[in-house]
Amino acid sequence: MVVNAHNDSGAVDGHVGADRRYVVGVDYGTLSGRALVVRVADGAELGTAVHEYAHGVLDDVLPGGGALPPDWALQHPDDYREVLRHAVPAAVADAGIDPAQVIGIGIDFTACTVLPTMADGTPLCELDEFRARPHAYVKLWKHHAAQPQADRINALAHKRNEPWIARYGGRISSEWEYAKGLQLLEEDPEIYARTERWIEAADWITWQLCGVETRNACTAGYKGILQDGARPSAAFLTALAPGFGDFTAKLDLAPGVPGVSPLGGYAGPLTAQAAAWTGLPEGIAVCVGNVDAHVTAPAARAIEPGQMVAIMGTSTCHVMNGERLAEVPGMCGVVRGGIVSGLWGYEAGQSGVGDIFAWFTEQAMPAYVRAEAVTRGIPVHDVLAEQAAAHPVGAHGLIALDWHSGNRSVLVDHHLSGVIIGLTLSTKPHEIYRALLEATAFGTRVIIDAFEENGVPVTELVIAGGLMKNSFLMQLYADITRRPLSLIGSSQGPALGSAIHAAVAAGAYPDVPAAAQAMGKIERAVYTPDARRAAAYDALYAEYLRLHDYFGRGANEVLHRLHAIRLAARDENGAADE
Repeated sequence: MVVNAHNDSGAVDGHVGADRRYVVGVDYGTLSGRALVVRVADGAELGTAVHEYAHGVLDDVLPGGGALPPDWALQHPDDYREVLRHAVPAAVADAGIDPAQVIGIGIDFTACTVLPTMADGTPLCELDEFRARPHAYVKLWKHHAAQPQADRINALAHKRNEPWIARYGGRISSEWEYAKGLQLLEEDPEIYARTERWIEAADWITWQLCGVETRNACTAGYKGILQDGARPSAAFLTALAPGFGDFTAKLDLAPGVPGVSPLGGYAGPLTAQAAAWTGLPEGIAVCVGNVDAHVTAPAARAIEPGQMVAIMGTSTCHVMNGERLAEVPGMCGVVRGGIVSGLWGYEAGQSGVGDIFAWFTEQAMPAYVRAEAVTRGIPVHDVLAEQAAAHPVGAHGLIALDWHSGNRSVLVDHHLSGVIIGLTLSTKPHEIYRALLEATAFGTRVIIDAFEENGVPVTELVIAGGLMKNSFLMQLYADITRRPLSLIGSSQGPALGSAIHAAVAAGAYPDVPAAAQAMGKIERAVYTPDARRAAAYDALYAEYLRLHDYFGRGANEVLHRLHAIRLAARDENGAADE
């Protein structure tokens, strides 16, 4: 099909057939994959389907049995193929379109979610000899068992004055490729030796779609420590551990050749096998892979410098473009072209947000609150938010630290844990719930302050993800951050973002900004800060910062000591239930 010209808004001109072209975006989350069918001309979302991963998150035992240690989080790669086999055809059917009208497909993934494979892409966990070996499986983004390796990487990088460490806020996360790779080498050297590719799931599933191996600029930069065309040297890696000097060869397309592709680029044609899985036409464009958070910024039309996008779900990822390079302590990274070409893309994040709220309602909330929700026929979160909203700021007398899954930014320490102080015998469940919500908003303000203090202004906060449906939480974020909150105009931001990138890869738009202008959606300043509440929150935020620094910056290492005691007790007694 001929690619039509573009009008000033970036939308495809109304030539015959232009409004009947479609793209598919596939968003791979923590527990499921979602496919979305989108019209190329205007971004209209026509059909969607979700497929739950059969194996879910492997954090207790492997599929065939065998207990996993604490802080592990694995997945099975065939669950990702199953999304293509089930969610994509179902989404196309839901849209009611002719599959022949689909011109491209793109995917996004959680990150760093990484797996060991053979040179042809075969996952090691699918080889009979390695099915019982934990290190042969996908390591999910929230696999935090590589914290000791991350600590050593950081210490050695600073000792050697490695130039790249400042691009990552001074600390590499245990979630990333190098820490997980070093853990693999040290705990299962046989699996390490058999690993010919240490590949992000975003690149692996793209490879499954088009038969062409690629490396996307986003994960290569943020998770693979690729800066200015170079990775950490073999000398640095060997100094970390004998035998680790060849690690970058497992990351690159060829020795010394990262082979990184731009976001929105064309990865290759859909193979016959993938066409059979998805029901889409063989040969259509497959887009270069991307990360779920970063792909969302164009979907929200939030790619201008100063627009920080917070993708709020089980965790929160903060992404933002800037015109100049700045090194911000505690950020996850800054990568040229990491969000859109031509700008510096900044990333920060919080390891637990929605997960913390879910933990409270599932594990710590009294039964009578749930009973009220059932009686009234509304979600339990609505009951708690309604009760919490009836009281003024600070009336609960509580401060919490949102570290139940560790701290990604700005402390970059996954051995930290949650804290709540101020409890009394009269403290109510909704008061604890509110303190937890406030803690996550304070954590976001810490991140914003870190950027602004280092010359990266944040002028607007744009929210995407499932948590934007909680109006009490959104107003709370506006008040605490003292910024207007805009909302993405889609409940499926990552999938829409992947579809936007697929349209670019298929040639329907010249670049991602043009496609975003035509297909992206945003509602401006839906929530604005209330001056009185904002002032009251300033006082609570000051107390949050005191606790943050006291427990997180070395004044009191009690959380690290408790973590060590917990691990020792579990080692002594086996993998007992917590």
